[in-house]
Amino acid sequence: MSQAPLYAVADGPDAGEAFFVKAADGVQIRLGFWAHQGAAGTVFLIPGRTEYVEKYGRAAADLRARGYATLVIDVRGQGLADRPLGDRLTGHVGSFDDYQLDMDAMVGFAQTRGLPQPYFLLSHSMGGCIALRALMRGLAFNAVAFSAPMWGISMAAWMRPAAIAISNASRWFGFDSKYAPGTGPKTYVLSQPFAGNTLTTDPEMWDYMRRQAEARPDLTLGGPSLGWLHAALSECSALARMASPTVGCFTGLGTAEKIVDVPPVHLRMAAWPKGRLHLFTGAEHEVMMEGPQTRASFFDQTAALFDANRQT
Repeated sequence: MSQAPLYAVADGPDAGEAFFVKAADGVQIRLGFWAHQGAAGTVFLIPGRTEYVEKYGRAAADLRARGYATLVIDVRGQGLADRPLGDRLTGHVGSFDDYQLDMDAMVGFAQTRGLPQPYFLLSHSMGGCIALRALMRGLAFNAVAFSAPMWGISMAAWMRPAAIAISNASRWFGFDSKYAPGTGPKTYVLSQPFAGNTLTTDPEMWDYMRRQAEARPDLTLGGPSLGWLHAALSECSALARMASPTVGCFTGLGTAEKIVDVPPVHLRMAAWPKGRLHLFTGAEHEVMMEGPQTRASFFDQTAALFDANRQT
């Protein structure tokens, strides 16, 4: 473990700090921590694809206001964590199992540093896929909240067989590091205007994300590789066949969601014994990056769940 940069673009609470930590296979990840004096617990925040610690500085402030410390991760291949390819902008992983090594390192760090217990999970998009697997593996968290969890990837029905075939072939024939069709090295918030974007309806939060990408391009990521696509489709399919955990759960999903596949979210939450799904009218993919009322509601409901599950 060693100190790591935590850039001011996070706009997070005071006294934040970051650390480089090695996963069991030697891959270096980065963890950002915002402490809270007398915290009611620590929230482990797992970002989505392309994301990084600083993007959740404001979320850490929202959680601190509700009594919680926050630990955020740069999973392998993102932010300042090790990236596996020469092209740093390609989002690539060989298997989603690798992300579980990052989760283990995150939990180990928290235990070694004695971060305030109990521990809670909060995740967004791809992070929701990683977090769900972590729960199914038995990692001990008192409750979990999801924002637009990636339990399926949104694509036209006619595209799915082709995506599966091409991504499978990429592994057999050694071109799995190539960008998935229709994607490339461009960072979404720098290559798209606010009008018509699929992340948020809030211009101020869009500017927040854009300012970060402009100021710290070393944090950004482009499109996914064919290898990532294969790994993601395989993991979503595997998780869909597994029963929901028994831990208390809250999931927030925008009614204008266009990035993750929506039906698997409804199916999973309908079968979650202690789960509750809330639909945010008009919100897009980034529920935690929407307007003030949506953000406040999401964090209020998340904190209420965590407050009710402090005892094991």
